Amino acid sequence: MPYTKVMQQLKENLQVAYRQAIDCDNRLDELRKAGHGKFVAIFNEEQGFTQKSNRFLPYVQELATEFETMQESVHTAPETLEAFVKKLAMLLQTLQVFKLQSK
Repeated sequence: MPYTKVMQQLKENLQVAYRQAIDCDNRLDELRKAGHGKFVAIFNEEQGFTQKSNRFLPYVQELATEFETMQESVHTAPETLEAFVKKLAMLLQTLQVFKLQSK
């Protein structure tokens, strides 16, 4: 695969997203116990995710599945890679904002 270094960096970012999602989901649990966090989904369909969840981990799992598919593919289309990167960046940014605002 010609994107070896790119794929390695994406994998590392996905691992960061996973760890942050666990922390943020725990914080969401705390907020729900306090009567907050009454929303249906973090992302909507226009943002490219097929998942609909009020937790972060299902979105990370969706991206992990997409990543595995890209790794198994002999030729990953640039458009596929670009869409994945946009979703991963959006997830990481949302996780970061949530962490800062929920302190």
